Amino acid sequence: MAGRNHLFIPGPTNTPHSVLSAMHVPMEDHRSPIFPKLLTPVLEDLKKIFRTEKGRALIFPATGTAGWEIALTNTLSPGDKVLIYRFGQFSHLWMEMAKRLDLDVEVHEIEWGKGIPLDHLEQRLKEDTNHEIKAFLATHNETATGVTSDIAGVRKALDNANHPALLFVDGVSSIASIEFRMDDWGVDGAISGSQKGFMLPAGLAIVAFSQKAIDATETAQCKRGFLDLKDMINANDTGYTPYTPSTPMIHGLRKALDLLLEEGMDNVYARHARLAEGTRQAIKAWGLSLCAQPGWESDTVSAIVVPEDKDARDVIATAFHKYNISLGAGLTELAGKVFRIGHIGDMNDVSMLGCIAGVEMAMLDHGFDIKPGSGVAAAIEYYRSTAA
Repeated sequence: MAGRNHLFIPGPTNTPHSVLSAMHVPMEDHRSPIFPKLLTPVLEDLKKIFRTEKGRALIFPATGTAGWEIALTNTLSPGDKVLIYRFGQFSHLWMEMAKRLDLDVEVHEIEWGKGIPLDHLEQRLKEDTNHEIKAFLATHNETATGVTSDIAGVRKALDNANHPALLFVDGVSSIASIEFRMDDWGVDGAISGSQKGFMLPAGLAIVAFSQKAIDATETAQCKRGFLDLKDMINANDTGYTPYTPSTPMIHGLRKALDLLLEEGMDNVYARHARLAEGTRQAIKAWGLSLCAQPGWESDTVSAIVVPEDKDARDVIATAFHKYNISLGAGLTELAGKVFRIGHIGDMNDVSMLGCIAGVEMAMLDHGFDIKPGSGVAAAIEYYRSTAA
């Protein structure tokens, strides 16, 4: 098919040409005297993305899922109690990982379409007078449902309860896209991956830890090998890594950081919010609704509920095979019930308008009761009226 595939899934996201070019480098010696000149500034600039001066940023040749494991195994011991709310596929998977690591996992089920209930969280923490809960696992942006939780509110709940639990945040589909302030929110472990807001291929677990979390490594008894935090910190202190890194990915990350910091993080957040709202205006014009309930909407991904007599998988297949557009599928409990539009990373107004037009065509092909051009028109009016 002529033209390129148009990628509108919530990850991996589109990689800018300048980032791809930066990765096109010969293999190099990662033990050379000059390698620290590449790695050390990257780690320092990552702190600007996490919005931390007190924390420590690190990169592992892995994925965001490995970041979950890094946080848990390096700071906790088998049998330690962790608290998590399950409200989508990715909070579910983090919960399952914690169980496999022999942690005592306390799970609270929340309706898919909502996020972390702050009042319930604060009450539960106040009830834990013996401080048996050692960590709270917060999914900032639940990619499966398009729901964003209030991490500043989570910190307030911990503080109001005077609870010392570590706060770990899955920011895989939020960090570098949605407002994230590690120091201000008292986050102890921030977890991301290279393939979403950082606009790179999958392959790097990009994480940051507070000194409190790093101190916890001294007593943590969970087994770890390749993902040992102390090994990485000790090597990074000399400008190197404890094992072979992906040097092309680090070069790509260098360029991605340059793009993000040149735009400015507040502008990055505002751009994602604006692109997301234009998409939501289109969804409203179609007469459809989000999986996310009002107040929980994500600025990086919209999960769109199809009518009961339709199958979202048909829309996704037609969009791909007929119009060369990739959309996100509904996962597990939402399979066939939603399709997802990713508005994250290297996107602009025209990018989103192309996606909205393609989605309209695919839905019309399957008999959706929508007016051709309605979503596109609504998004155009929003983008025109809010353009800088």
